[in-house]
Amino acid sequence: MFTGIIEEIGRVDRIDSRGNHLLLRIKAPKTSTDMKVGDSININGACQTLIELKDNCFMIEAVEETLKRTTLGRLKAGDSVNLERALRLSDRWGGHLVTGHVDFVGSIKSITRKDQSSVFEFEFPQEYQAYFVEKGSVTVDGISLTVVEVKSDSFTVSVIPFTMTNTVLGEKKTGDMVNIETDLIGKYVEKILAAKKDQPKITEEWLKEKGW
Repeated sequence: MFTGIIEEIGRVDRIDSRGNHLLLRIKAPKTSTDMKVGDSININGACQTLIELKDNCFMIEAVEETLKRTTLGRLKAGDSVNLERALRLSDRWGGHLVTGHVDFVGSIKSITRKDQSSVFEFEFPQEYQAYFVEKGSVTVDGISLTVVEVKSDSFTVSVIPFTMTNTVLGEKKTGDMVNIETDLIGKYVEKILAAKKDQPKITEEWLKEKGW
């Protein structure tokens, strides 16, 4: 579990193929000092398992499902990535609950400079429209952000200069692809409501029909 507060911008040092998997070696002097093999690490919004740690670098193995559902397969040596170590229960929760399970890959529709901030507009598939709520939370490439406006096929967020400087958003341009995870709480609310909707109403007629 994560909170969407990026700890470090890492650099992809090397990428090797292993069948349908990719081995990614990432240089991360800050986050690698307090991790061990087997730990979880959030890379651009995707939760991965650390399999090797050496010389201020760590390695993860991205499996076929991860490569299909995220942008990790599009990375190349030298690229920047957002990094966040797994949450400790004693930590402050500065963002929101983030699982690191990417829902879909979206594209940046536009970037508009406004006063001191930057407004990003991201496109999303129609089936995810219900998960976006104004002032609600969303995770973009592992970053916890607040939704400003929801449209029929896109949403916007306002990004402050600190976030632009300390995450990979500062390097993004229109048309770039990003990993998006919708709010976890919204998914559970939807599932609960759907289950209740499918449950029959207990009426006298229903009880008679069942022979009770």
